[in-house]
Amino acid sequence: MKRRKLFIITCTVLLAGGITQSCTKLDKKVYSVEPVGNFYQTPDQIAAGVAPAYIALQNIPDGNVNQMNEITSDEVIVPTRGNDWYDGGQWQGLWLHKFKPDVFVDGGWSDLNNGIGKVNFTLNILGGLPNKPANFDAIVAELKVLRAYFIFQLMDMYGNVPLVTDYNTDPSKVTQKTRAEVYAFLETELNTNVPLLTTTVDKTTYGRITQFGGYMLLAKLYLNAQVYTGTAQWAKAITALNQVINSGKYSLQPNYFDNFSINNDGSTENIFVVPFDKVHIGGNNWEMQTLHYSSNATYGLTGQPWNGFCSTADVYNKYEVADIRRTQYLVGQQYASDGVTPLSDPQANLPVIFDPNITSISDASGLFRMKGARNVKYHPEAGTSGGQSNDMVIFRLADAYLMLAEASLHTGDAATALTAVNRVRQRAGVANWAAGDLTYASLLDERSRELAWEGWRRNDLIRNEVASGTKYFTGARTPAKTDDGDTHTFLFPIPAPELISNSNLHQNPGY
Repeated sequence: MKRRKLFIITCTVLLAGGITQSCTKLDKKVYSVEPVGNFYQTPDQIAAGVAPAYIALQNIPDGNVNQMNEITSDEVIVPTRGNDWYDGGQWQGLWLHKFKPDVFVDGGWSDLNNGIGKVNFTLNILGGLPNKPANFDAIVAELKVLRAYFIFQLMDMYGNVPLVTDYNTDPSKVTQKTRAEVYAFLETELNTNVPLLTTTVDKTTYGRITQFGGYMLLAKLYLNAQVYTGTAQWAKAITALNQVINSGKYSLQPNYFDNFSINNDGSTENIFVVPFDKVHIGGNNWEMQTLHYSSNATYGLTGQPWNGFCSTADVYNKYEVADIRRTQYLVGQQYASDGVTPLSDPQANLPVIFDPNITSISDASGLFRMKGARNVKYHPEAGTSGGQSNDMVIFRLADAYLMLAEASLHTGDAATALTAVNRVRQRAGVANWAAGDLTYASLLDERSRELAWEGWRRNDLIRNEVASGTKYFTGARTPAKTDDGDTHTFLFPIPAPELISNSNLHQNPGY
């Protein structure tokens, strides 16, 4: 077991028998459980108390939210392979921007609101404690910043959303706030609470939101301010990013792939991660989603992968041949673990040769089963069938550098932008850019190369489309996607189940 994952694992065990509520007054001392009034006094109790809010994160980097943010972009496609991966057209609908207010878009809404609800519940418990812990303000601030992350994602994806910050809120009274109102709330909430967070970066804070994770979230908010409010805030984004970059707490990991490896808890670059573990914390199914059915023979997996998620040639060809990041994609003939025996597809009676050139979104032919470059950034783990142990990244330093480059270019500071982006390129093993290479379009491509499949691509494309007018998100692309016609697809529809359950909610335009 990884040393630094003990935080979440220990908390889960403590929660199983450590926090209960009773409807009956007992005069006798209870020895099997810890009364809530006596809880939150030791570091272990505090960690266990906040754990439910963090556990809600496990559905974010490999679940509905990530899928909705990636498959709607140019970065990930899930083609229909015969009878596989049609599922009512939901995967095609994401790629084609044919969004429906159905159960699928409800998944992201539910996962994010689940996180908000878990935080609100924990804050409610904390507020009622007769004996407040010594670091009460810091605990509350940590939970509020974590809640801000869930709210940020909800607002980014769905636009005008409910803003519920009290666990005792009457559900029938919940209404939507405008994006500008949610933005203003988040700005105040983060500027108030982030300075109260810990600056300690070690095993005790691994997997938890620190001051630096909070500043990354604030920088994301400011970087996208033009999308949310109509007014850009590039300078404010730079100020928040410098809090992270100049802290001295992080450095680029010399090996890019160490940030995503099975034992990536030692990364000096990762700022905020969601821990996973093959025994205790399931949910990271990257290997199963992308690899071919026969790829278990390559990586020693205990089950057949699902042959689904992949990338097109347009994405793969953005990389120079010398770029080490290019090797996160598998293309060409695949082999068994001995590196010699070619893999074959028994059903199609064809060799497994991954081809990134996807010209159709649906094809029943055997050859189509091998279409698409497969991504193994989070390296598959032998002996697993999903549930791999790689911790999944939400924020890391390379993203901070690229955000700084983009914001600096917008403020006219090309020198800072060039220095920042070249730090990332040097680690990738490719030549530094000269001043003439630095454009908004080239930075967007660099973000694609560096942050592939990390859940930010939809956000990046929309921001750059709003800033430039170029149809990065709404335009046509291969295969099959036509021009959206307008920008209503910047937002997902409010899910129908939510509209039915709360008549105060109103659908987004265009749906």
